[in-house]
Amino acid sequence: MSCLSKWLILACALAAATPALAADPVFPLGLRVGVVPPPGLVASTTFQGFEDRDRNVAMVFSEMPAEAYPAMEQGFSVEALKAKGIDADSREDVPIKDGHGFIVLARQQAGGTTLRKWALIAGTSALTAIVTLQVPEAAASAYPDAACRAALASFAVRAKVPTEEQLALLPYQLRDFAGFRIVRALADGSALLTEGPNDTIKAADQPYVLIAIPPVAPPQPEDREGFARRLLAATPGVKDIRIVRSEAQRIGGQPGHEVIAEAKDDPSATAVTMVQWMRFGPGRFLHIFGLARTDAWQSVFTRMRTLRDGIEPK
Repeated sequence: MSCLSKWLILACALAAATPALAADPVFPLGLRVGVVPPPGLVASTTFQGFEDRDRNVAMVFSEMPAEAYPAMEQGFSVEALKAKGIDADSREDVPIKDGHGFIVLARQQAGGTTLRKWALIAGTSALTAIVTLQVPEAAASAYPDAACRAALASFAVRAKVPTEEQLALLPYQLRDFAGFRIVRALADGSALLTEGPNDTIKAADQPYVLIAIPPVAPPQPEDREGFARRLLAATPGVKDIRIVRSEAQRIGGQPGHEVIAEAKDDPSATAVTMVQWMRFGPGRFLHIFGLARTDAWQSVFTRMRTLRDGIEPK
């Protein structure tokens, strides 16, 4: 769902990799995509990917929605890269299971060092992925072109990131899921939970809860209500929002604010009810947003509160 993807935009996060047998793809923690990394690369602790710190070699992974592929295909053409000052050598198609992709090979000067840069752009019905590999010329003998290409060509997509692996990314614990399940979690504190069979959710399809730690300073106490109302008014995918209740309250032993509103799903016009909680802490705040069809709201709202009250720091 496009509106949810705005809440769950991916960010660079602390990462590790799951163990694998030799020649099996390795998936950075929290990602669906992986490769068989070249010998010498290990899981990074500062970004989602692999690195050889001694030789300054890095392989970085990014995931995007499936519909991003056409723009990436255009942006990674040889001509487009040269226009950005990147000396692109070649571009070749590579077979991707249940999808399509290509590898671009280029050179770039950075800090007086010549870098050999590889990029795999892969698209499937589920996602678009970019995997970049940076190798300084001084490390070329340890990471020859054939090994780099083979690693990128080993690209694989797993069906789902295990729940335990996603929960390990979060900077907080969820003590009680209250009947909801994790769809996606990120190391920046973003989490999407739902009740129902679908992972791609339209507002009126099934209840969902979004949890986030926004990268902005919390409002001053006197500004909290206005801030809360403006934030709720910007909710994508709904229209005709009418606030039912807006009040300060204690949440998890900390100052907070609750807003409940009624609205209509856009474009189906199905009646939905929303709740927004903000829990304020030193220098940041926790944002929790829940939505469900109005005809199911009473039973869902009780469980949303249970989920909210079970969020605790690790």
